Amino acid sequence: MLHQQKLRFSTTGRGTYNITSQITETIEKSGIKSGICHIFIQHTSASLILCENADKTVREDLDTYMAKLVKDDASIYKHKAEGPDDMPAHIRTVLTQSSMSIPVLKGKCDLGIWQGIFLWEHRTNAHKRNVAVTVMGE
Repeated sequence: MLHQQKLRFSTTGRGTYNITSQITETIEKSGIKSGICHIFIQHTSASLILCENADKTVREDLDTYMAKLVKDDASIYKHKAEGPDDMPAHIRTVLTQSSMSIPVLKGKCDLGIWQGIFLWEHRTNAHKRNVAVTVMGE
């Protein structure tokens, strides 16, 4: 069996957004009990991460680390088409991931107890983000 669905998320700017419940709901609606859930974000300035879901300071620390690693200094980039945060957002996306696969077991996302699926917005302004979800199995 195969089930595909496109989800749309609104962000309020740079940061992480927990999308685990929407992914779990999509898996449950699919009727697939055993298989794989593939998740793909259709953007080049936001990414997906599998991360700690209990303590938000883990994601805050990731933001702090990424800010030190990829500076928002527009003077060092040639690409500035959509503003000074545009090229840094592209770099942050390349350093993280645009897709992931999660096992499906007993009709549920088979995540570890402390794992959550997060959309990581790398732009400073609000955006609408599309995530394609494909659930395959039986």
